[in-house]
Amino acid sequence: MTTQGPLLLKVYAPALVQDDNRTIATVHALERALPGLRLEWKVAKRRLAAIPQRDTWLAEAATRGEFPMVCNGDEHYPVMLSGQSESAYVSPGGQPQLHVHAKLPLDAVVIAAAADVLGAVAEGARAFWGQATPDGAALDITYQTAPTLEGPPSPRRGLPALKLFEHIRSPEIPYYLGWLNYWSPASAKAIGFPDPARDTELLSRSRRTATGGWIVQLTEAPLDLDAPAHLEALKRAYERF
Repeated sequence: MTTQGPLLLKVYAPALVQDDNRTIATVHALERALPGLRLEWKVAKRRLAAIPQRDTWLAEAATRGEFPMVCNGDEHYPVMLSGQSESAYVSPGGQPQLHVHAKLPLDAVVIAAAADVLGAVAEGARAFWGQATPDGAALDITYQTAPTLEGPPSPRRGLPALKLFEHIRSPEIPYYLGWLNYWSPASAKAIGFPDPARDTELLSRSRRTATGGWIVQLTEAPLDLDAPAHLEALKRAYERF
């Protein structure tokens, strides 16, 4: 674990519907992206508990519109995955959403697999878009969309203030950027990516996904906004989009 860790991942997807299989698909996708990972535990009464017949348990939760938290049961190397429903009132375009969250140690193994991990979770959830960022940088990015007592957001480090989620006109439009960014084909189209004339640098650290989306990496190393080059890379990306 580095001082930047853990790695926080979040993807934004259509709301769960009856008998939705995306909960199971997302869990399986994350396990494939990190070989050896098994998410077969839950937290019950502040204690870890094994989940017998996990996929059946997840399917039953999905019938209630729930994506409960699952983890690997290792307190020394915790990996967690869960989903949260968001109402239309606070979602772009007035459409309810499913937000899927993952938290992983930021070590060499996860750093090497991070793009695969983000793509797996995003496409398992059939997300519009998503991102993965170390906790330290994620906190600064949060200030871009967090209203203050005085009103609008007041970002740190000269980053731009961003619109509140409910003011975004379409769910395909990303709210903000991170170290690694997943954009579905619809999201990439909505923001005009890629533009060969303007996106040479970003394309050098980008790749397509199995379903035609994009994984776009802003910096080679995990984003650390104490590093001037990383801060400038994030600012350049905001100027672009």
